Amino acid sequence: MSHTLFQVSSDWNHAGTSSGIGAGIAASLLKNGIIILGVPRDVERIKKLSDSLGTTASGGKLVGMKCDVTNEDDIKSVFSYAKDQFGGIDVCVNNAGLSHSSSLLTGDTKEWRNMLDVMILAPCIITREFMNQVKERGVDDAHIIFINSILGHVVPPQSPHFYCATKFAITAIAEGVRQELREMKSNCRCTSISPGVVKTEVFGRAFKAEDMQKAVDDVDKLISNGMPLLPDDIGNTVLFVLSAPPRMEVNEIIVTTTGKLLL
Repeated sequence: MSHTLFQVSSDWNHAGTSSGIGAGIAASLLKNGIIILGVPRDVERIKKLSDSLGTTASGGKLVGMKCDVTNEDDIKSVFSYAKDQFGGIDVCVNNAGLSHSSSLLTGDTKEWRNMLDVMILAPCIITREFMNQVKERGVDDAHIIFINSILGHVVPPQSPHFYCATKFAITAIAEGVRQELREMKSNCRCTSISPGVVKTEVFGRAFKAEDMQKAVDDVDKLISNGMPLLPDDIGNTVLFVLSAPPRMEVNEIIVTTTGKLLL
């Protein structure tokens, strides 16, 4: 498998390339000879991860470049860098995310706008710029992957409802991208991957200090009810999607713990 992969992250929470789900994706794909361009805000963390993963015999490696996904110029600079260094990007993994604890009825407008910028606008801008360089290169087998969430399909009681709304938006965006690719007569593919609870080192970071213990307790309850997914599980899911033959497009994958319902 020979690809240059662009993994978008923001280091807002466990979704970043440098830790959690992003690190799991990087580790799984690097073993298969894929060059990964990870673009977090905290580039030092990704450098440490890159050093720990090394370069595989098949040529896989992790390269970091600082990027604030709320800054459109930063995003465009990343694609310019990728074109100069690697000739372009073959796979785009939209993996940036954050969550605030604000509810719909009492939430903070600034926090909502922050989530909209990171969770909705950024993936749209990134996907547009990705497809611009794909068309410029004459590539017709590129792949767009959105790391979605089970909360993009269900709205459980006491869940972070504004966060759910952003993930439902990603479900719609992924389907919209797929339809537009068909309208273009393109063979490029689009996949949405929606994990359930994934065990990462930064559970609860999205919550304010006064809410932190409750967040930790809630997550502990979820874990005690059965082993959660691990970051490597999501990495292997991405690998499965990319390994599909050209005749096959994986539109949507919902990944949950064995024996569990959606949550």
